[in-house]
Amino acid sequence: MFFDSHAHFDDERFNRDRETLLQNMQQKGVRYILNAASDIDTSQKCVELTEKYDFIYASVGVHPHNVAGITENDMQLLMHLSKHSKVVAIGEIGLDYYYDHSPREEQKYWFRRQIQLAKQLNLPVIIHNRDAHADSMEIIQAEDISTIGGVIHCFSGSWEMAKKLIAMGIYISIAGPITFKNAVKSVEVVKNLPMDKILIETDSPYLTPVPYRGKRNDSSYIKYVAEKIAEIKGLTVKEVAQKTMENAKRLFKIAD
Repeated sequence: MFFDSHAHFDDERFNRDRETLLQNMQQKGVRYILNAASDIDTSQKCVELTEKYDFIYASVGVHPHNVAGITENDMQLLMHLSKHSKVVAIGEIGLDYYYDHSPREEQKYWFRRQIQLAKQLNLPVIIHNRDAHADSMEIIQAEDISTIGGVIHCFSGSWEMAKKLIAMGIYISIAGPITFKNAVKSVEVVKNLPMDKILIETDSPYLTPVPYRGKRNDSSYIKYVAEKIAEIKGLTVKEVAQKTMENAKRLFKIAD
């Protein structure tokens, strides 16, 4: 059984068949899903999903694409939502310099602010980092998230960066791109990562792994990520599933 540590089943691309997909997910080997928020609206939707499906947990937070215009009132709302028993993290938060949908200074300010909120709530953080490695590392180190724990989702950095993160107790999450032909850097990262610091995810509906690349992703495709990690590390898929399950449950403080 797998733990998909990052998905977005609140996304409108699931409007047509969300219920059917999720009702059958455990039969496809997915034991848990963490549904990650990207703004205030999806934070509320994530909480609602957890109330409908007992195997879904949630994070609440504002993605760097969406931080322009948010206020301290929004932080208060996130604090309120985080009191829900199935909210287990603040995220996804971070920096995205690839699209720059929000001004970089605002991204950095609200990244820091949401880390501070997570510390106040004693919740781990789910971090988005795209083309912003230096600034992300600077903020992570300055804010010292080792006290609460966290994960870099869909990790795209180097092994050198990963090494610094795991030294701080931060987990590295591997997604569908590990199956792509050009995933040389990611393969090196996975090869070197200790198994007790790896999570796996789909980022559904995005980043669909081979052999379904180009189609809508969902949590049932998590097995292809696990298979590739098993191949790289010389393990069985069952071993990868078991270890990444343990890691996710430890980080998000989930007990059976």
